[in-house]
Amino acid sequence: MASEKTYAFFKTLKIPAQVTCLAAGGAGQLLVGSDDGSVRIYDLSTLKVVKAIRDLASVSSVVWHSQSGCLWLASGRSVMAFMMSTDKLILTVSDAHHKLDVGSEDDDAVNELTMNKNGDQVAFCLDSGVVGVINLCNNEVRRMRNGHDSVCGSVRFVPNRPGELVSGGYDSALLHFDVLQGKLLSRDDLRPMDSSSGLALSPSFILSLDISSTGVLAAGTADGRIYVGTSGERSSGAGGARQNRRRKWEGLRSDGRILVEVARGPVTAMAFTSPRELLTCTLLGSITSHQICGLTGNGGLTARSVWNRNAEDIFKVNAMVVCGNLLVLGGLQKDGTGIIEIWEERGINATDTSTTTNEE
Repeated sequence: MASEKTYAFFKTLKIPAQVTCLAAGGAGQLLVGSDDGSVRIYDLSTLKVVKAIRDLASVSSVVWHSQSGCLWLASGRSVMAFMMSTDKLILTVSDAHHKLDVGSEDDDAVNELTMNKNGDQVAFCLDSGVVGVINLCNNEVRRMRNGHDSVCGSVRFVPNRPGELVSGGYDSALLHFDVLQGKLLSRDDLRPMDSSSGLALSPSFILSLDISSTGVLAAGTADGRIYVGTSGERSSGAGGARQNRRRKWEGLRSDGRILVEVARGPVTAMAFTSPRELLTCTLLGSITSHQICGLTGNGGLTARSVWNRNAEDIFKVNAMVVCGNLLVLGGLQKDGTGIIEIWEERGINATDTSTTTNEE
């Protein structure tokens, strides 16, 4: 059943440099990374900056470690950790609690970080196509034996399987790994879009990735499609496939996946809001809610568009995150400066109460 909730535009925050990444923080906070090498930590109740990190290289990803109150970020070829319990309001690289150079060369940048549910591992992916994991107990870095043939831009742990992760790359491949053994368990390669489509010449790069709490995989491509894989789905009340616990996650099986064209441009961000409800956003700010319907393996699997909204002030969207009842978009304006759009979960007939705030 489709959700009765949608999102209504609420507020715009403007910052000097384009927003490159977003994440939910601790205690109702929002983490915002920027191209100018800064991270801002916002209190979502006041939408004010309460702490900041500065003087880094461009920040490509941020994640929150709730067990320790530590912010992990990717900047250039490095992964760094900052303790947020400090009294300092503005931190720099000298305040980093940990700093690990995981890229093999200076130009081998880290593109994304993700934390497993247990909070004991952070996965990363690199421009070189390498996928790896940091053991937070001893900061040991382990690289997977196989990687992508091109840039790897997305990585996620499989929910309830902290020893398995999935990555997506510009080689149009999805790779599924055993973290402990560092070996490839399965893969799926996306075919280019049919030539009859107007976006046939666009590459099928994988630009975004998410996995629902029940193990449904979704990936967004540069040619406007979403990949949905349900063969790894666990039992849920969503009317989908019901699967007993298996030795490994099987979400890349070809008999349980579909590829659907959903946009006329790159799908740069996505997030599951329930086991079979997915939000996607394109580069130019088209936000769509999709309901994943049907059973695995019987040919009836579909991704149905429930509602669509367009971003208000943002020119290009780089990131999206759901924080409680808020949907947050981050990117840039036409003049290259940064912008954050905040949307509130509302009823279908919500009224507009939007405002704009500039930050110098």
